[in-house]
Amino acid sequence: MSGWDIAFGHPVTRGLVAATLGILALAAAVIGLLSATGRASPAFRRELWLRLGSWAVLLPLIMGPILLGREWVIGAVTLLGLACLREYDRATGLFREYALVAVVVLGVVLVNFAALDHWYGFFVALWPLTVTVIAVASIPLDRPSGYIQRTGLAIFGYMLFGAGLAHLGYMANEPGYRPLLLLLVLAVGLNDVAAFTSGKLIGGPKLLPATSPNKTISGALGALVCTTTVVAFVAGQIFEGTPMDSAWKLVLLGALVSIGGQAGDLMLSSIKRDIGIKDMGVLLPGHGGILDRFNSLLLVAPAAFHLIGYFNGWGLSAPTRLMTGGAG
Repeated sequence: MSGWDIAFGHPVTRGLVAATLGILALAAAVIGLLSATGRASPAFRRELWLRLGSWAVLLPLIMGPILLGREWVIGAVTLLGLACLREYDRATGLFREYALVAVVVLGVVLVNFAALDHWYGFFVALWPLTVTVIAVASIPLDRPSGYIQRTGLAIFGYMLFGAGLAHLGYMANEPGYRPLLLLLVLAVGLNDVAAFTSGKLIGGPKLLPATSPNKTISGALGALVCTTTVVAFVAGQIFEGTPMDSAWKLVLLGALVSIGGQAGDLMLSSIKRDIGIKDMGVLLPGHGGILDRFNSLLLVAPAAFHLIGYFNGWGLSAPTRLMTGGAG
């Protein structure tokens, strides 16, 4: 089989890629119509074009590694984790703590190496091991003032950008991972769009006005219904004939993706409100920073991983300890 046949071998993969391209084309047509008819303000139209342009760049970068292969996925997740960590370090001031940042970076690299090696024992052990090293890394500096704050920031950073996000890469050890990973990364984007659209169309009470003033209860519920329905339907085709092929399990997966995605977004909003900034970065026009765009995956990845792993396992038919040898 050719690389093309392998990448697009599953009908869900082909469907998701085609649907994504169709949605981008439709969005461009709608924004173009708004621009031609002058139905929206110039500032709003500019924001829409910026967001669409960012998506046009982001989607190939997101979908490309998934289609290319397992190593590409894990490499991309590693780079994404380090990029998010860099923005987090700059925003919170953790970058001044060189020893702690070095430990967290090493932890991010090692946990993704464990995923690449398909070494599950090392993968799960790195969470308590890295936290232990973080807890003692700054003690030799003999600077007890601020110990809890800097250690807490470092542990939280590793939890999110190392241990949490690396679950996304570990999923690539499953031979048929492509449609599932595409579904997860596209579903969190759909979740954001559904929340925004439902909130604008229905309005009503704010969800958490002090944390995220623009989010409404109607938006959260609309996203929950929309994302749960789509994920359950598509995942049913991915998991057909497996232990996950059950209506309640598929609905639970969809609900976890929606709730986890919204919780990740609200978590980042809480961080930004606490330190008094609007965005974590400016790299993505219309979106903010890398972390502003990918915050939803930080909680969705481990939640989906462990739910699916409980029923189906991960990479059970694939070789383990690919580089280090031995039993996994």
